[in-house]
Amino acid sequence: MIRGNKVLLLRSWYALLGVFILSFGAATLRVGHVGLDPYTAANIGIGGAFGLSLGSYQLLINLMILVVVFVLNKKYIGAGTVINMVLTGFFIDFFTWAYGHFFHVRLNWLIQLLFLILGVVVFTFGASFYMSAKVGNAPYDAIAPLIVDFTDAHYRIVRIAQDVFFVLLAFLFGGPVGIGTVINAFFTGPLITFWNQAVSEPYIEGSLKKRIEK
Repeated sequence: MIRGNKVLLLRSWYALLGVFILSFGAATLRVGHVGLDPYTAANIGIGGAFGLSLGSYQLLINLMILVVVFVLNKKYIGAGTVINMVLTGFFIDFFTWAYGHFFHVRLNWLIQLLFLILGVVVFTFGASFYMSAKVGNAPYDAIAPLIVDFTDAHYRIVRIAQDVFFVLLAFLFGGPVGIGTVINAFFTGPLITFWNQAVSEPYIEGSLKKRIEK
């Protein structure tokens, strides 16, 4: 029992670290004005229409999606679900504030390109790291697997369709849509898969094995 609790605690810590990292990547895309991931971009646009910060609106919409996920399939819910849905929006708000408070960068096409590359790389790595902790999906990330469960459709097709839908929402509500949004909509899956296989899963599982054996 103690060993099981220790494993859960360590996995939850890795999930928290992954959410912290992906939030920095999202804030980098936001500050670079190159477009955020579809979900965050839509939430900024819709939340702004209601006069809410990203953190507040994203928490509300995550709670609504979570209820649906809970009713349809509880297996996608865990400690990582709560960590992601509660903290991601506030972490992005914090990093955006930190960029504006500590760094005053004059944007040009070269700086924006650097922000785009850094943002996408960091965001997908953070997403991979929190998912590889295997303590539950974020509510948004559980939507596609749920649809696949009930339709037997291909996950990649469903996920792209889901992301494109949220890109359209972001566009309609004036969210920060840009090349980064398009890249995330079509390439997040393959990049996360790469990070899973190359870094996240080997590191997390290897680290857990070493700590448990001590």
